[in-house]
Amino acid sequence: MRSFFNKYRWFLILFLVFSTVTLSVFYTALKPAKRLPVYDPVMVNPELVDSTIQEVSKNHRIADFSFINQNGKVVTQKDYEGKIYVADFFFTTCGSICPKMTTNLVDVQNAFLNNPKVMLLSHSVLPDIDDVAVLKNYALRNKVIDSKWNLVTGDKKEIYRMARLSYLAVKQGKPNELYDMVHTENFVLVDTKRRVRGFYDGTKKEEIKRLIEDIQWLCDNE
Repeated sequence: MRSFFNKYRWFLILFLVFSTVTLSVFYTALKPAKRLPVYDPVMVNPELVDSTIQEVSKNHRIADFSFINQNGKVVTQKDYEGKIYVADFFFTTCGSICPKMTTNLVDVQNAFLNNPKVMLLSHSVLPDIDDVAVLKNYALRNKVIDSKWNLVTGDKKEIYRMARLSYLAVKQGKPNELYDMVHTENFVLVDTKRRVRGFYDGTKKEEIKRLIEDIQWLCDNE
C-alpha cells in the first residue's frame, strides 16, 4: 500500500487539489448572488403607506426633511447625503417594544462604529412630548453616539408625512385625527441613493443580524 502511494502520490495530490478547486468553482457559480430589493410603495403593506402613493411602482425616494435632534441641531437630508442609514419611529415613554428596539439599534450602532458611511435616524411619533431635552436624556441613558445617531423631533405633520410617504413604516392612528400615528417595530434600511432596501423587525435578534449583514453588503457594493 505504501509503495502504491509513493508511486502515485503526486498524481493523488494533484487530483485532490484539482477536485477541491473544481468543487469551489461550481459552488460559487451555482450559489445565487446576494441581492437586496429596492422597495416601492406598491410592494409594501398598504396599512403602512399613505393612500396617495399606494400604487407607485417605481422610482420611490426618501423625501427632503428637516428636524431637530437631541442636541438642538437642525438635521436634514444633507446630513445623510451619501450615507447608508437605518430609520425608525419611536417615543421615549414607550414601555412595550421601544426599549428592545433601542437596545437592538445600539447593537447596529456599535457594529459600524468605525464606518462613517453608516448612520441611524430615529423619529419621535410624539414630538410634542419628546422635545430636545427629553431626547437628550434618552440618548444619554441609551449610549447613543451623536455622530452616528440622530434622535429627532419636529412638526408632527412632517414626521407623519415622512413616516407614511417616504419610509412606508407607520400605521395611521385614529381616523378622526389626521396626523395620529401608531409606530411599528420596523427598522428601515436606506441606501446612498435614498431608496428603501429593507424592512426588519427591530425586536428580534435574528432580524438585527440580517440587518447588519445587509448594511455590510451595501457598504461593499455601493
